[in-house]
Amino acid sequence: MVRIALDPTPYNDTVALTDFPDLAARLGYEYLQLTPNPDFGRHFHYPKLDDALVATLKRRARDAGVTITSLLPVQRFSWPEEPQRAAAVRNMTRYIELAAELGVPVVNTEFSGRPEREEDSEASFYRSMAELIPVLEREGVTLNIDPHPDDFVEDGLEAWRVIRGLNTTRVGFVYVAAHSFHMGDRAATLLPEIGDRLGAVYASDTFDHTRSNALRYITNPPGNAVRVHQHLAIGDGDVDWEELFGALRATGYLDREDALIVSNVFAEDERADEISRFQLTRIRELIAG
Repeated sequence: MVRIALDPTPYNDTVALTDFPDLAARLGYEYLQLTPNPDFGRHFHYPKLDDALVATLKRRARDAGVTITSLLPVQRFSWPEEPQRAAAVRNMTRYIELAAELGVPVVNTEFSGRPEREEDSEASFYRSMAELIPVLEREGVTLNIDPHPDDFVEDGLEAWRVIRGLNTTRVGFVYVAAHSFHMGDRAATLLPEIGDRLGAVYASDTFDHTRSNALRYITNPPGNAVRVHQHLAIGDGDVDWEELFGALRATGYLDREDALIVSNVFAEDERADEISRFQLTRIRELIAG
């Protein structure tokens, strides 16, 4: 059974952390991914939950009939500078412990290194993973990683090779559809390579920045080292959703009991309720084929 989870990021300014389970239920979702939020923990910062808040969040989720599937903290554990790397390991260790306390088996994240220092960032990544994998094993949690635009590894296949090099099933891959055109736009060949190490799929659309001779987006001065993508509603961009879900079906992902698809549209906060409901319906249609 595929679990379809809501990413509540569009509601961070209007809904309290402990109200997210009720929000998800009101929008028709049975599942929820917790993402960076002032009460949960901001990007690159230490988590802000204590035992009382954890207990309240668990109770509110239970009362709402909503399961928290995963946490999404973003930490600089691939940073080439040691102070930031060490802080990220400390922060991520606590997030993994919180996932276990919440009864959440999955933490999804990003590599968070620097493309201009690829070699140093990769070395930092492996150094951090040597410290974090024992924590994952101790807590019974799986960490899945997304090659995010402007990271030390952006290409999907190369990112999988980096993860594969860890030689552990405690670390897997997040396929973010909105990053398709930075990852190489090859779901049909990449997903079979990843196989059962695919831990989550994020469903939002984006335009292909490589089209029109790479002039679809223009930045000035030319040659800026920038990355452009969106998190749009399904169908509002260039992602080939039939190809993506065809690949997910062919690899058996849609038949897995732990399959997780997260709706993460960030571009239309003013229509967040409408878009969230649309996403749930559209994802169900794509799953059904």
